[in-house]
Amino acid sequence: MQVIDKVGNPVNVMVVKAALESMGIREKDVIVDYGYYTLMELAKLVYKSIKQRSPKEVLNINERKPKNLNKSIPISDYLWVKAKLFAKYYPLGIFHLMPVFIQIASIIVYGYSLWTYMGFNIIQSTSVVFGVILGIVLSGGYVQMLGRQASFYWNHKEYYKTKILTKRLVISGIKGMTAVFAFLLIVNYVLGTYPTSFVLVTICYGFLIGLLLLVMAPYHAISQRWVISVVIAVSSLFALMLHFYTSFHIYITQWLSILLAISLSQLYLYLFFKLKITKDKPENLKPRQLMVIYKNYPYFFYGILIYIFIFIDRFLAWSADIELNYRYLFLYEKSYEIGMDLAIVVFFILVGVMEYAIASFTKFMDLKQRSIMIVDKHNFGKSLYKNYKNHVLILFVMLLLVGMFLYCFIINSWGYQTSFGEQIDVLSIRVCVIGGLGYFFLSWAMLNALYLFTLNRPNEVLKALIVSSIINFTIGFFISRWVSYEYSVVGMLIGSVVFMVYTTNHIKAYFKQLDFYYYAAY
Repeated sequence: MQVIDKVGNPVNVMVVKAALESMGIREKDVIVDYGYYTLMELAKLVYKSIKQRSPKEVLNINERKPKNLNKSIPISDYLWVKAKLFAKYYPLGIFHLMPVFIQIASIIVYGYSLWTYMGFNIIQSTSVVFGVILGIVLSGGYVQMLGRQASFYWNHKEYYKTKILTKRLVISGIKGMTAVFAFLLIVNYVLGTYPTSFVLVTICYGFLIGLLLLVMAPYHAISQRWVISVVIAVSSLFALMLHFYTSFHIYITQWLSILLAISLSQLYLYLFFKLKITKDKPENLKPRQLMVIYKNYPYFFYGILIYIFIFIDRFLAWSADIELNYRYLFLYEKSYEIGMDLAIVVFFILVGVMEYAIASFTKFMDLKQRSIMIVDKHNFGKSLYKNYKNHVLILFVMLLLVGMFLYCFIINSWGYQTSFGEQIDVLSIRVCVIGGLGYFFLSWAMLNALYLFTLNRPNEVLKALIVSSIINFTIGFFISRWVSYEYSVVGMLIGSVVFMVYTTNHIKAYFKQLDFYYYAAY
């Protein structure tokens, strides 16, 4: 039945053999598992069995779905469909950032959250923030791979494979992070750059944050992202209770709270898969490791590089002041970080646009390929390119709105001054403006990347990101040394513009032959 689900009524025996191989059945396993000497013998038997069935019994899984090919949406209704998609997916994209908003609210109200604390000194802040950044970067590749491949299995209702893949990638992520942190510990021991206690604190935060991101990544694939917000909210409340009602050190309260979040995430995931796989008969086939790596390695490197790109300017700014950093490679710069923390609000607000844009793209791509005749195939790409330009226009509109909000938040006394009890300095405002523009172009570039990922063209995105990261570092390094350290953010801005222009050119080229790339991707 699994062969029928995949290929329906096969043309010949070779189609059946290919289907069996795609299901992970190997030549050497056939005699043990099925009692045949070769895979071809098994394929012939399956082929003969299928051919003896009636035509209605050999429809593949897509052919068995109800057909609505004659149903179309009038042109006048497209605007209404777009409005409904925007009303659904933009708030959804913002809602999925609720864990971040919870942390921001906790910092504003209590000066404390799961991984930050207003009372840290400069050394402690450097250690903690560096650890958090390492956790995000090192887990980024595994999170991207997990999201991509697990979504594929989930959407094809292969729940057992989704479960096994999730477990394997989380374990691989743990091993990878452990190896990197062990290497850093050894290097620091040899060079003596930072105190051992500093490095151990960094490793603890980095490992826990990385593990938290790993165990939460599957919720995106299985459409259970609401669990992330609930878990973070519960863990944040637990952290506040430990902070105010116990005498534990800040590090301990935060580590215990992050461990609680990890445990709750794993518990729900275990129960979810247990119920799902009990309800739906599990497949006996496990994901083929080499196949998963081959299909997803570009996404792995993208997941690492995109975060390296985002954090390059921070380390350049932190390391620019030689008088302050004569003992260390870099130290946390509060004024710079305040500016970038305000600027990243631009990125958060634009995430909802990206969520809507991809939902709209896939929706209308499917509708139009059903309604446009082959002789008018050039209209297929033109109409969807127009849709893409509308999405970019929405990005600009949202940039203006969030820019107005940030201006009011910074200028008025009810904003930054009331929230944090101090006046924001000019340097932070300068970083905020330049960084906000950088995050806008980065959002545009990432929107392009999502389009290209949808068309299964990750290599172009990876090349663009590598070039942009080099430009980000080079310009940021020299301008932060020649002018002033806060101008390292200019490197991020120019790198983001290059990333956007590079991917936009690819987008234009692909839309000209969208019919070809659409069918090639699937």
